[in-house]
Amino acid sequence: MMGACSPKEVTKPVSNDDKPASGDLAPLDKQAKVFIAEDGAASGAGFYIAKEKGYFEDYNIRVEFADFANSDDMLPALAAGEVDIAGGVSTASFFNAIAQGIDVRIIADKGHNMPGKSYFSFVIGNHMVDEIKEYSDFKGKKIAVSSRNSIDGYIYEEMLKHAGLTEDDVEYVHIADFGAMLGAIDSGTIDAALNIEPLIAQGISKGFHVRFGDATDYAPESQIAMVLASPKFMANEDLSLRFMAAYLKGVRDYNDAFFKDQGKEEIIDIMVKHTALKDPELWERVFVTGLDPNGKMFVDDIKKQYEMYKANGAIRGEIDFDKSVDPSLVERAIKEIGVYED
Repeated sequence: MMGACSPKEVTKPVSNDDKPASGDLAPLDKQAKVFIAEDGAASGAGFYIAKEKGYFEDYNIRVEFADFANSDDMLPALAAGEVDIAGGVSTASFFNAIAQGIDVRIIADKGHNMPGKSYFSFVIGNHMVDEIKEYSDFKGKKIAVSSRNSIDGYIYEEMLKHAGLTEDDVEYVHIADFGAMLGAIDSGTIDAALNIEPLIAQGISKGFHVRFGDATDYAPESQIAMVLASPKFMANEDLSLRFMAAYLKGVRDYNDAFFKDQGKEEIIDIMVKHTALKDPELWERVFVTGLDPNGKMFVDDIKKQYEMYKANGAIRGEIDFDKSVDPSLVERAIKEIGVYED
């Protein structure tokens, strides 16, 4: 199994009297390697951009991406320090792993919906555009969702509450593969689906479906994914601080590109290189993942999701959120690189 960073591998940074290439923190005086469990998800933009633009290198950090077949394998490796950083998506199984003793830290935002431009939202089939005008019109309709005790199920349940409906009022259809939802909605097998970009934009371009409303209508602060860290990585304060500073610089470039139209072509090139979405033109049309440029998480929403899974009987054990959710690294990094202003 690959080795990960260790406090012994990184000595103290050089004197701050030396002008650092980063413009803020001095680089480590010995190169450190950080393993990131990342599978090419668009929400990994901060990692990809920081790597390609040299932000990690400025601090004398070398990053390597490690693929895992699923999160069940990733979390134990993260807890053991075999990888240092990972992305976690909200699911009951994720929380169960922590409740049952897998020791990881939830440290920063890695994906949320942007108001009015949710990358994870409902679509309706073209055969429903004259019939479904309001959320309450979902009554009696067939709605596809990829999973229940996960962020998908959470958004689905929040939508039903917002619509004034119960689960008995609609027909839930389980379709695990987002791609398979496209054919099902085009054929009329389902009436609506909770889908994700870029499939939403692709389905629109092919005439399969249209967007319906926006997930922030009823789940305005849904925390979809989080940056996770190993306790071993967090204990190495010199390294972890510089890593987070570099990551946030990458996230800020991402926000500048997609929400301020600054340097967009370069950032799209980086996203094309690292993600499965290889069409630069499609990057101009998708509603992209929200990534907070100051790393802020919707902690109350994380807890709310956990309570929903618990109410559904899907949680085994309890979580100490004061221990598991640790925004201190983001807070320290912000002190060094400053607050991003919209």
